[in-house]
Amino acid sequence: MKNKYTELIQGLTDREITFHLVATQVLLLVIALVMGFFLFEDFSSFWDLFVWNDWKIWYVGGVAGLAIVFLDVLLMKILPPSYYDDGGLNKRMFENRTIGQIAGIAAMVAVSEEILFRGVIQTHFGLVVTSILFALIHYRYLFNKFLFVNIIVLSFFIGYIYYMTENLLVTIVLHFIVDFLLGLSVRFNKQLPQEQEGINHE
Repeated sequence: MKNKYTELIQGLTDREITFHLVATQVLLLVIALVMGFFLFEDFSSFWDLFVWNDWKIWYVGGVAGLAIVFLDVLLMKILPPSYYDDGGLNKRMFENRTIGQIAGIAAMVAVSEEILFRGVIQTHFGLVVTSILFALIHYRYLFNKFLFVNIIVLSFFIGYIYYMTENLLVTIVLHFIVDFLLGLSVRFNKQLPQEQEGINHE
């Protein structure tokens, strides 16, 4: 199954990969919209999840994001490359992108995933359910035990930060920093394992 997935990824063009990524994020936002319509009393209840004048957006979200990236890069240098083998999707996703395109991808993924998983699902169903669903939707990580455990731990960590800060902007910034910096590492450091692990998904 994993070999077939890898072959599928390698057979896609950059345009097809971009299309599937955008389509996936749009789908997540549609799911969030539909679920939110039934779960929130009104739009203002959802909007209250975003606290704009909050120092924790940068102090907590920014610092936590940088810490995650530092730990991930450190583990990449220590552990065998096979531990970060995701089938090559992240390499294909970022290796030929400009910095602006990488930032756009990271922002799109951070916003859509955090709105659905933390903003809608965790708000109404709790941290455990959210973390499990977040890990499962990152389909390619199911082929690698280390990455699967990694994404579950990461999801619990992000969910805990959301639980403590009660501000969706904190986790959006955190999520963006992780994907953006790891995307840049794929783009500019060809010596790193080709299967760099971010938290964007296909």
